[in-house]
Formats: sequence, structure tokens, C-alpha cells
Amino acid sequence: MKVLVTFAVEPEFAPWRKLRKFRYIDYDGLRLWRTNIEGTEITVLVTGVGTESSAQAMGLMMKMADENQHFDVCISSGLAGALQETLVPGDIVAPQVIIAENKHADLQSDQLTVDPDLRRQAIEGGAICADCLFTTDQVLLKASLKRACSSRAQSVDMESFEIVKEALAWGARSVVVRAISDSAKEDLPINFNRTFSQNHRVSVARVILELAKNPLALPGLLRFARQSRQAAEGLAKFLDAYVQKLVSEGHPSRSRPAVAS
Repeated sequence: MKVLVTFAVEPEFAPWRKLRKFRYIDYDGLRLWRTNIEGTEITVLVTGVGTESSAQAMGLMMKMADENQHFDVCISSGLAGALQETLVPGDIVAPQVIIAENKHADLQSDQLTVDPDLRRQAIEGGAICADCLFTTDQVLLKASLKRACSSRAQSVDMESFEIVKEALAWGARSVVVRAISDSAKEDLPINFNRTFSQNHRVSVARVILELAKNPLALPGLLRFARQSRQAAEGLAKFLDAYVQKLVSEGHPSRSRPAVAS
């Protein structure tokens, strides 16, 4: 069995690297790490932030898979924001449906469903049973924007729809497991939409520039950084146990692309 786990940025993945030894792989510009658990190959892909970056990275992964062997399981992981007040920072969610903000010409629906067995195993491992996750092109900065989207989903990210879409096209079983970094009722301290570099990473220089525009945002930025770090650490422990359970339960069969009804 081959398992692919994705993160948007390296700090989301860093706590897992402290728990388990991964080796770095250079493949056509992709940021990949790999480890083996009881003979099962686990590959981690850092996609970059956003739908465009994740789609490009997953397209290259499809090429790599065609040359070597398709992945059997794909886990879209990392951090997400809460849209409903029932979720708090540090919670780990396993949504059933992924909703896209933008329509896709190659799909009949803007919704995708994850593999029910993989999701069930995540919930049994302690993840919160969530109905929907909303994938958008922009960071939702204000609590008012989160409230406006709360009728559509419980949480929000910027990558999962594209990741699940491509994985389903391979015939891989897919699941989304995300840790909540910010609550539905809090504004983000700075405009993170202005902090991404051309290669879709968070630029420290641009963060500093945004902070220089509003020095009073520093306490909020430090609080958000602490919440994000703690959420990533909890996610790493969850993922390590979750992947080990997948391995121990054997080789999954492939699925076919599916959309929510």
C-alpha cells in the first residue's frame, strides 16, 4: 500500500518530522518526504498555499504516480479555520463533503465526498465528525466573513478540494483530516493574503511588512502562531496513530471518482 499525505506549508508538517524519521526526496521541484511503516510507503507532499498551488503540485504527483505506481490512499491534512463556534483551536475534523468556492468545468458538481471507511477510522481515532469543509481561494480574515460561510460548512481551508479531486481521478481513496487553527469568532491579526510568496509559501518578510503597518497586531499574531503550532503538534500525533492503524488494517481497494449528491 502507498499513502500520500499533503500539507500546505512545511510548519504544518514539521511536528510530524519530530515524531518520525522522514527522508527528503527531490522530484521535479516537488517538496517530498518519505518514510516506511511496516513495509508501507508514506509520502508527504508540501503543496504550497491555495487552490492553484495545490492543483499544480497534485498534477506533478499524478505524473510521478503514473511513472511509479498510483497511491492507494490520499490524506489531505494541515490546518483549517473554524466557520462555526462549536469548533475551537486544536480540534481535529474529518469532513464528509468538500465544497469548492469556484466551479470546475470538468466536474458536474462543486462537491466531493471522501472515502467513508477512511473517515470512519479517523472519527474512531478521535477526529470530530463534521459534515462539510469549504475550500476557498482567499484566507477568511474576519469573523464576519466566517459567519457568512457558516451555513455552508463547519470549517474552511484553501487546498483540500483540489487535492481530493486529483486523488479521486487516480482512483485513490481519499480523506481530509485537518486541525483547527483559529475559531469562528476571531479576526486574524494581519492580512495573510498579502504574505504569500510567488512560490505559494508564507514569506517572513511580508509578514513583517504587514506587522509594520499595524504594530498593535503583534500580540494577536503571537497568539495565532501559538494556536497554529499547538494545533499542528496535536495533528502530528493524530496522523502518526491514524496512519499506523491504516497500515495494520491492510491494503485498501481503489475507488472511483465520486461527487456528492
